[in-house]
Amino acid sequence: MNQYRKVTIYTDGGCIGNPGPGGYGVVLLCDGHRKELTGGFRLTTNNRMEMMAAIVGLESLKQKCQVTLYSDSKYVVDAIMQGWAARWQQNGWYRNKKEKALNPDLWERLLAACQLHQVEFVWVKGHAGNVENERCDYLSKRAAYGNDLSVDEKYENGS
Repeated sequence: MNQYRKVTIYTDGGCIGNPGPGGYGVVLLCDGHRKELTGGFRLTTNNRMEMMAAIVGLESLKQKCQVTLYSDSKYVVDAIMQGWAARWQQNGWYRNKKEKALNPDLWERLLAACQLHQVEFVWVKGHAGNVENERCDYLSKRAAYGNDLSVDEKYENGS
């Protein structure tokens, strides 16, 4: 029998332009409690913000949990659930013999966060009336339009 606390996480991320100012939104649901997390960066990409939302959600958990994480990003869901990101990591962050994987810094963090929990990623259609996904979309947009945006150093410095 699984003794881990069950947590549901909804995530979304996006940019104003791509690249451009970006933000992410996270809704965590557990045992009747709700927590929202959000943040923004002055220059980033849609995919980086989708990944950052999942990372922030998972990294916020203080103990090992059984997590169902909902994202409207096929890129994030498929890369984890189909093992692409783990293969890229094993291949030194190459997708194949010639093509480098993008965003290895965030994939590294996301894979590490997944190792700490039992995580299932589930794709949810964006802008389709899912209340929590819509809330995350709102949070990510509000963050992207914010005045106090952080620097996405790995993206801006190309490292």
